[in-house]
Amino acid sequence: MVRMSVLADCLKTITNAEKRGKRQVLIRPSSKVIVKCLQIMQVHGYIGEFEIVDDHRANKIVIELNGRLNKCGVISPRFDVAYDEIEKWIVNLLPSRQFGHIILSTTFGIMTHEEARRKKTGGKIIGFFY
Repeated sequence: MVRMSVLADCLKTITNAEKRGKRQVLIRPSSKVIVKCLQIMQVHGYIGEFEIVDDHRANKIVIELNGRLNKCGVISPRFDVAYDEIEKWIVNLLPSRQFGHIILSTTFGIMTHEEARRKKTGGKIIGFFY
């Protein structure tokens, strides 16, 4: 079967492993967007360390889970989000105001909605986690 979205597969695999109470999860294939999203999740403390394993193909990622992630997902299609529309998306996607993060792809790189607000920029919505 053909993979439509590598990022969607990755985030769904992480959510399923977290629900089952696993300590580690193996993600394959890897991509730059997946690595950047994982770095953001790691900075905010939702996942532990992750290691990229080079298998001379599309690489694998081994992620240490710490039990803090409730749900993560991808938003498809990647809607355009203007700076003043970010609040509307926060209300629609996240369970409460001070809880969770939305991942945006901006001209300054991939970042959370909080960083995008600080830089006063919009972008395309990639996904969310809380």
